[in-house]
Amino acid sequence: MTYAVDMANISKSYGEIKALDDVSFALGSNEVVGLLGDNGAGKSTLIKILAGVTRADVGTMRINGQSINPRKHTVTRARKLGIETVFQDKSLGEKQPLWSNFFVGRHLTNRWGFIDVAAEMRVTREILGNILGLQASNLRPETIAGTLSGGERQGVAIGRAMHFNSRIVVLDEPTTALSLREVDNVLSFVRHIKREGKACVYISHNINQVHAVADRFVIVDKGKIALDLPKDGTTLEELIKVMIRIADGEVPTRPGGHP
Repeated sequence: MTYAVDMANISKSYGEIKALDDVSFALGSNEVVGLLGDNGAGKSTLIKILAGVTRADVGTMRINGQSINPRKHTVTRARKLGIETVFQDKSLGEKQPLWSNFFVGRHLTNRWGFIDVAAEMRVTREILGNILGLQASNLRPETIAGTLSGGERQGVAIGRAMHFNSRIVVLDEPTTALSLREVDNVLSFVRHIKREGKACVYISHNINQVHAVADRFVIVDKGKIALDLPKDGTTLEELIKVMIRIADGEVPTRPGGHP
């Protein structure tokens, strides 16, 4: 398998608290990995290191085949390498129109160096229609983000992430507080990411949703990778049982070399 992300022996401490302890994590170039675990397990720290928000203490990292020093990795570098992260309820400026939200910090400019509003509105319209399939909705480039439903906001944030030549899309709890219909829309967006040949890390406490879209499940517990399971042969019921056993302090074993 060709890997979009290959992190090895990553550790991160905050004082005496060890958030990650010798963690190795890989993501295929066209794979959706469900990252699971209780609060404080280390999921967010791992993803923040990948996204350049937090720097690892030790370890190695390769992104799209390029060797990266995780102790010098930054958000700007992550974006240049094709990593886009969509955080829960923090992805859009609520008082700004959609076209401005799409290009914040990365505006299109004309030959005089001014923001090309017409071009940004045109591209936003294309993203809403072609990427998100929202041609028939009431969403327009000038729509104020604060008027969108939760599911629409997440869809727009995902569409923005996919537009900027992203090869790796990280979704951090993208369906929290959404209605059932909105959840279904977000899961459809995740499937679209895979159809586009991109990679995705899907972080969620909802095991049902993760099982519906992920190709593989990585379970983090107490700063370590507790289990790495392929979806093939892992039913939803089995995944739930495994999660319960890990929460109870057990380390389940499976055939085929899984711990």
